[in-house]
Amino acid sequence: MEDIIREVIVAYGQPEGYIRLVVTRGEGALGINPVSCSKPEFIVIADSLQMISAQSRREGISAIIASVRRLPPDTLDPRIKSLNYLNQILARIEANRAGVEEALMLNRQGMVAEGTADNIFVVRDGELHTPPVTDGALQGITRDIIMQLAREAELVVRESSLTPYDLYTADECFLSGTGAELIPVRDIDGRQLKQCPGPVYEKSLMAFRHYIVQQTGNNL
Repeated sequence: MEDIIREVIVAYGQPEGYIRLVVTRGEGALGINPVSCSKPEFIVIADSLQMISAQSRREGISAIIASVRRLPPDTLDPRIKSLNYLNQILARIEANRAGVEEALMLNRQGMVAEGTADNIFVVRDGELHTPPVTDGALQGITRDIIMQLAREAELVVRESSLTPYDLYTADECFLSGTGAELIPVRDIDGRQLKQCPGPVYEKSLMAFRHYIVQQTGNNL
């Protein structure tokens, strides 16, 4: 698998890009029963990926809280990284209709889960808060790295259940994802946040990019 991924990178031929690995159940009869599919297969995709403009990264994005709720863990555990994005797509359609860049999703109990394709962080009194995976958040790789780097910088990090009120009254808010990296949020449901981009976001972004350079040896 590693050899095939390297072949795709070489064939892509660009100095930077995005790799997506999709594992399928393989060939078989039509329908949803996987029994007829005896050999799993995978697809490797290399392409450019720009989830946010440079201006939005500098100035922040606008978001809404979607009416579409995040699927609960007893329906589809959010820690499973699958291509079943219908739930998030419906929320993103709400964002499109509202004329904003992102929709934030609540779980069935009304607690904050995540964005449509990213994890969410808020800053209050110098502390960094993010919803626990039990509230419906994807256990994202970038999320884990941000939390690790924040703790190394002696910042208090809490996995805390958050309500819409916590979003509206936060000192800062930003999103994270492998493709998105870190994205500052300027306002939510038309309510302006106190700082955007804020100092914790700026420090987190700098630390994250330094970490990537250390891991890859490439300057960003």
